[in-house]
Amino acid sequence: MSDTPAPKRRLGAMLVERGVLSEDQLRIGLLELKSSNKPLGAVLIELGFVTDSIIRDVLSENTGQKSVDLSNAVLDASSIKIVPQDLARRYTILPLSFDDRNNHLTLAMADTFNIVALDQVRALNGGDLKITPVLGSEGEIVRVIEQFYGFDLSIDGILQEIETGQLDFESLQMDDDEYSHPMVRLINALLADSVQLGASDIHFEPEEAFLRIRYRIDGVLRQVRSLHKSYWPAMVVRLKVISGMNIAESRSPQDGRISMSLVGRQIDFRVAAQPTTHGENIVLRVLDRKKGIVAMESLGLSEENLNLLRLMLARPEGIILVTGPTGSGKTTTLYSVLNHINTEQVNIMTMEDPVEYPMSMIRQSSVNESAKMGFGEGIRSMMRQDPDVILVGEIRDHITAEMAFRAAMTGHQVFSTLHTNSAVGAIPRLLDIGILPDVIAGNLIGVVAQRLVRKLCNACKAQSVAAEFERMLLGVADATEEIKIYTPVGCPDCDHQGYKGRTSVIEILKITGEMDDLIGRRASMREMSNQAQSQGFNPIAHDACRRVLDGTTSLEEISRVVDLTDRITG
Repeated sequence: MSDTPAPKRRLGAMLVERGVLSEDQLRIGLLELKSSNKPLGAVLIELGFVTDSIIRDVLSENTGQKSVDLSNAVLDASSIKIVPQDLARRYTILPLSFDDRNNHLTLAMADTFNIVALDQVRALNGGDLKITPVLGSEGEIVRVIEQFYGFDLSIDGILQEIETGQLDFESLQMDDDEYSHPMVRLINALLADSVQLGASDIHFEPEEAFLRIRYRIDGVLRQVRSLHKSYWPAMVVRLKVISGMNIAESRSPQDGRISMSLVGRQIDFRVAAQPTTHGENIVLRVLDRKKGIVAMESLGLSEENLNLLRLMLARPEGIILVTGPTGSGKTTTLYSVLNHINTEQVNIMTMEDPVEYPMSMIRQSSVNESAKMGFGEGIRSMMRQDPDVILVGEIRDHITAEMAFRAAMTGHQVFSTLHTNSAVGAIPRLLDIGILPDVIAGNLIGVVAQRLVRKLCNACKAQSVAAEFERMLLGVADATEEIKIYTPVGCPDCDHQGYKGRTSVIEILKITGEMDDLIGRRASMREMSNQAQSQGFNPIAHDACRRVLDGTTSLEEISRVVDLTDRITG
């Protein structure tokens, strides 16, 4: 007992010496440690004080052992065969490479001094296996285990157990060998499966004779399961219980939230239940914190647009709007911007419906209509909290818009979203809501309009030469130059979709003095568009074509989300 605190103090002291942790933060971590059975490093990561990689590097320095960065790990098949999946999960170990000539295994471990784990790996492989342990962060090892071993919760096995009453030991093993009701394991398995496949939404849709389950992956719905309708009543109850809904109410819409640890990280789900003819329809929005907050430089902006956005952020007061349809990544862009400006010197406050991704040092509030705290009342209350920056989740009515502009007029930097089809279209929308043109002019810094397009799978995309019509759409005038573009094919790596992941295409309208004059006299959309073009504004179609020319996506994909008809001339 007397030896255990020493390494904890040593790790904390090293983090403080490096300047990545303050004395106060270490004190909080040590207090939290008393009620936790986790090591200090894991506690500090959970509190958001440090990252996985910092803990890994400090522990590596402390023990004098090599560390490994697993963010882009590629494992060979022979090494995976040496360590079974259950052993890898139990001890948080990952086989990196195996030299069969020398019978030598390189093993990533969260705890390189775990002799039991090393002995078990040796015992399974004849006892004479040479092992070189290297230090890896716990979160990264768990993530890579899920990625390379595959998610092994047997949904089919659980369904068979429900039908026959015979235990499915495989799924029980995944649940830490503790028996839980098969319906509990079925819901957990479906949620984990959706996260593993990178879904943004899960749809449970009851039909007359069956239950359809669909995932939205890369913006497109894909059916993954069809279950007998008899499963649905028990599944509804389980989903309602874990999301905090009223299980007795089935005639009114309800909202809830689930927070659970899946595939090695904390995942939140926003749950919405809607009564339909065949039962309650339930949709879950997957809120993955790791994916939700990305660096501003990783949003896929061109150098020109990135510099323009930085220039707009340099304005100390005024309002910046992000526009686009539902599911176009507006919230992700706003969070990235907030993360970029988030320092100890700035007080950032948000009013959202609801809070999607918790962020450290930012005061986040959810709209609560029952407590009479809508967007308008929330902004009015926040103004008394001495904010420098205010984020309003969405401008959807006159009161919210008026309060947002009032905050911008009184020396605050305000960010918000608006549902319009283009950046220039935000101005007539604000006028339609009831904001006076004199208020918009001078207070609106700029408008960012965006869409999300699917990225081509790098493993299978096919190259071709652009035809004349395709060149016209892409705006390539030189007929002598051969233009290479890519088309989707489909392979096991992208689940035969041809696309993997998404990126944003963006247009940024900076409001200049000339544009303020046009807004002030309620000029037409055409006049404002012409003025924007004359000051170097690049429409979203231009940015989308850039992504086709650099091989990121296909012409077919950008045509799905962006209007290219204006680019056809003659």
